[in-house]
Amino acid sequence: DVSGALCISQAWPGMARTIYNDHKRFLKTYLTSYPGFFFTGDGVYRTSEGYYQLTGRLDDTISISGHRLGTAEVENVVNHHVAVAESAVIGYPHEIKGEGKMLSFLPQNISQGYGTATLAAELQELISKKIAKYAAPDYVQVTQANWSNTHSG
Repeated sequence: DVSGALCISQAWPGMARTIYNDHKRFLKTYLTSYPGFFFTGDGVYRTSEGYYQLTGRLDDTISISGHRLGTAEVENVVNHHVAVAESAVIGYPHEIKGEGKMLSFLPQNISQGYGTATLAAELQELISKKIAKYAAPDYVQVTQANWSNTHSG
């Protein structure tokens, strides 16, 4: 079980080979961060069984009181909670901190003994423990999927 940057060691058909009128930028963006590899810009989680899960863009960061924090890092912690199906983290302008953070998540099944307020508080505490206190979101929004309107059968 390990997380890191997704890099590819060999070229593949159809891959980008340059940026129009800015080849130096192409080299800097994709080939200098990890010499000998093409850096995709994505984070990845590899399980102990060898499966890969994309965790999000590594360049998608929020600056909270001078701390750079990747949204995928927070989403990864939240998505490992048994009661969470999926999540999204976004930044918003904050007068004091520069940027604040809002977490939106879709619960797996609220009937597992979790109320939405309890689960939201538990997720904030989990983020504080796994990452840092400053990483806890200012706002937590629980979303609901209405599968009956979008799927049949």
